[in-house]
Amino acid sequence: LVFTEEDKYGLYSNLLFKYFLAEGIVCGHDLFVASAKEHPDNILKELPAPLLDDTCGKELGDEAAAVKSEDFQDSMKIAWRYQNLPKMEASPTSYTKFGHYYDLSKKMSPELIQSIKWHSFYLHEELSSQPNMKTCNMNGAYTRLLQSLQRTISQGGFDGSDPQKKQKNVLRIGIQGLGSLLWGDDICCSDTPEDVHSLTKFLYVLRGLLRKSLSACIITVPAHLIQNKAIMERVTNLSDMVVGLESFIGSERETNPLYKDYHGLVHVHQIPRLNSLICDVSDTKDLAFRLKRKLFTIERLHLPPDLSDTVSRASKQDLAGSAKLLSSGCGAMAIGKKHLDF
Repeated sequence: LVFTEEDKYGLYSNLLFKYFLAEGIVCGHDLFVASAKEHPDNILKELPAPLLDDTCGKELGDEAAAVKSEDFQDSMKIAWRYQNLPKMEASPTSYTKFGHYYDLSKKMSPELIQSIKWHSFYLHEELSSQPNMKTCNMNGAYTRLLQSLQRTISQGGFDGSDPQKKQKNVLRIGIQGLGSLLWGDDICCSDTPEDVHSLTKFLYVLRGLLRKSLSACIITVPAHLIQNKAIMERVTNLSDMVVGLESFIGSERETNPLYKDYHGLVHVHQIPRLNSLICDVSDTKDLAFRLKRKLFTIERLHLPPDLSDTVSRASKQDLAGSAKLLSSGCGAMAIGKKHLDF
């Protein structure tokens, strides 16, 4: 169960959501798409097209060449006493191929989408076809979604009830904008919501369905609207992986030279800890993303060797305060100093 905290305007979290579904189609997995905002049919029509092997090699090759040229320019600027330090790899995807890559400027072909079996759950259609229902103090929309999921898992044989029925496959579940007011939940508009445990109960039952079936699920939630921190703590404990996206749109970081190469930060709050008491800690906590013309990349955030030749010393002192917000992984040379000593 992958829990994704949406960015403020939901632009980049929607890209991750589509990447998850597109990877399922390319791998031949069955899909289950649920949304209360946008019709699942329209979501599938907007999925990015996969890059072919030769095209992918060209794209990644061009990116690797650009990274090498940036490294050469940086080596001309960086002070001599830092040249022998181990260099942090900024873009691992430039050198190694992992999984599949997608072109955001093109849409996936309808033939490829029709090649797999997919199920849709659009809340407004479900509300019009069934009477109002509310059981065990859970939101009626959540109850309908759980019933539809359980029906799909059992009929598709993903629960292992009929292993000889067909070749084993994986069900990829994508739920968009869960917890928003469109789902009938008021946790985003009130500090003391009426159904304070509704989302928690839904995730508890959903996690049970995922544990006993061949399925994986991604959920996007507008976490920045949820004021009750206790709800977020319970939701985090019920998820396997929790990732948050922080966009620079509309914030002071958008014009900060420190983040000029990126469009936002990626916060990995929790990673899966199956069969262990505590979760593993990643070697880096400073991750950033940027949206290129065709690719959406997540990279390690690191301070540039020199922000600008024209930045004044006073401006650098102001930027040093911003650098302190970063953890010691990327800002070790800037933390504790009044200015960037380059």
